[in-house]
Amino acid sequence: QVELVESGGGLVQAGGSLRLSCATSGLPFINYVMGWFRQAPGKEREFVAAINKSGVRKDYADSVKGGRFIISRDNTKNTVHMKMNSLKPEDTAVYYCAARYSADFSRRDDGYGYWGQGTKVTVSS
Repeated sequence: QVELVESGGGLVQAGGSLRLSCATSGLPFINYVMGWFRQAPGKEREFVAAINKSGVRKDYADSVKGGRFIISRDNTKNTVHMKMNSLKPEDTAVYYCAARYSADFSRRDDGYGYWGQGTKVTVSS
């Protein structure tokens, strides 16, 4: 049984940082591109970041690139992380971890076959 379990969400003030983690089990982690998506209240789920199987290549949404969010993975622990810096109120959302069985990135949520339950991030102004 495949499981993706996110953690690390919470309430933080604008300008602060959080580190999200996603622990996986039941799948050959090294064979999967891993992604983070988010869904803000009243909005559609959107792509945030993705990392390739080796961890060398990364893809970021324009709203978080430039070091504001940093995705990483530990293939020895079957875990993917996302460090979120300089958080803004507009980053408030439920953040989802997802796994994609492919060598290529995708920014579409239908490109990912497995999803976690999400972790809530609230950024206060």
